[in-house]
Amino acid sequence: MILFDIAKLHKELKELEEQTTNAEFWNNSKDSAKVLKKITLLKNKTNTYQKVETELNNTLEIVKLLQEEPDESLEQDVIGQVNLLKKQVEKLEIETLLSGKYDDNNAIVTIHPGAGGTESQDWAQMLYRMYTRWAVSHEYEVKELDYLEGEEAGLKSVTFLVSGDFAYGHLKGEMGVHRLVRISPFDSGGRRHTSFASVEVLPEITDDIEIEINPDDLRIDTYRASGAGGQHINKTSSAVRITHIPTNIVVACQSERSQIQNRETAMRMLQSKLMDMKEKEHKETINDLKGVQMDIAWGSQIRSYVFCPYTLVKDHRTGYEVGNVQSVMDGDLDGFIDAYLKQNLQK
Repeated sequence: MILFDIAKLHKELKELEEQTTNAEFWNNSKDSAKVLKKITLLKNKTNTYQKVETELNNTLEIVKLLQEEPDESLEQDVIGQVNLLKKQVEKLEIETLLSGKYDDNNAIVTIHPGAGGTESQDWAQMLYRMYTRWAVSHEYEVKELDYLEGEEAGLKSVTFLVSGDFAYGHLKGEMGVHRLVRISPFDSGGRRHTSFASVEVLPEITDDIEIEINPDDLRIDTYRASGAGGQHINKTSSAVRITHIPTNIVVACQSERSQIQNRETAMRMLQSKLMDMKEKEHKETINDLKGVQMDIAWGSQIRSYVFCPYTLVKDHRTGYEVGNVQSVMDGDLDGFIDAYLKQNLQK
């Protein structure tokens, strides 16, 4: 059972609000913005808790009345209210799990197809649609940063930003290799194919996090931008590709109108990747890092999506599974996300 310590949240909220009364608080805009964001998040949590608590107490009062004077119609209303409260409590439970260092940051998501040409590129496109639908259904903003379309169908790579409270916290468990089994629409023989695609999820590094990058370690290239399907092709070389030579990390951005804006966005993407590598390898400085490659292939998948000979989506880490593949592909990922968060709390 996961405990929601409301007293602790109220105490933390009070301490943060007291900071804002200090005359020197507003001297550092970055620090003050960070505190104000934290205050907003805590207020949302405590307000939601108090709302659920009030509704629960009201429901309990109605239950007491029903024990004295049964009313079938009212009983049905209470059952519906209890089910609604159950969902709200589960949501609070998940929010309690989102306490990681970068959980409240925006998320930078990159999808790459594995070997297999058109088949895996189409699978990468399907995953992009799935995550976009999930994000929109949760009122997150999705912004495409870089897109390289496939030769016949699908995509060769895509990077997009998911913006909103705890976007990274919710999506961090999606990082890994995703496996698809289906009858290929590109195979005239109607044979079953297995495809792979990798999903990388990183927190967007905010201005208050400093990462030192030696300019001499960077190779910066510019090129003409073109979006998915060839739309909004730019006649000037506004798109930017940055290579971090020591680690061979490559990032690119073509979503902004100017080269300067694309360069700034690409640098934030690079900072996020370097910070992630630095923390995973427990290195003190960026200079100690070396590039690491992961095979996008059999044996390394975190989740399988089976369309044929049966329908099933199964997460191999948590064991959570769903038989309705189409609902998952339409963005119904909450069950997988929640199962991952709960499992990692127990570690």
